[in-house]
Amino acid sequence: MYVEALKDLSDMIMFFPLSLTGEKAMNLEYILERATTRFFPVYEKALRDHGQDFLVGNQLSWADIQLLEVIFMAEECKPSVLTGFPLLQAMLSK
Repeated sequence: MYVEALKDLSDMIMFFPLSLTGEKAMNLEYILERATTRFFPVYEKALRDHGQDFLVGNQLSWADIQLLEVIFMAEECKPSVLTGFPLLQAMLSK
């Protein structure tokens, strides 16, 4: 479930460079809005509720790797995208 949801955000980010010139700013705004209001809050809550350093269980999983990949992709679009998500920020340092 976590991985499939991340694929949706990943696809949006990957196709962003193919946006028409006049639509780039609008598409970037849409992607970042979705990331910070729909996607990242879910993963932040999952980490908080789970009480572990990982999304599933107590060790690194495919879901964690996918989440990190999408976070890195989003940070390329906007370096401060994780502002307001301290558990996701902490995950990057682990």
